[in-house]
Amino acid sequence: MGDFEVKAQRLVALCMLGLLLFNYPILALFNVPTSVFGIPVLYAYIFAAWSVLIACMALVVEKGE
Repeated sequence: MGDFEVKAQRLVALCMLGLLLFNYPILALFNVPTSVFGIPVLYAYIFAAWSVLIACMALVVEKGE
């Protein structure tokens, strides 16, 4: 398998992970009336998961160049 195909498969897997992380059952777990450092837990989770996905995508794209 070529490097392009491996990167494509990893990016598709990260897309599926993103769909899972931002789908209803997972978001419902963090929809609680508490806060972390003054930020609602749901907003903190969304921002953290989004940041981690972007960092993982950057690692996949930049790896091997």
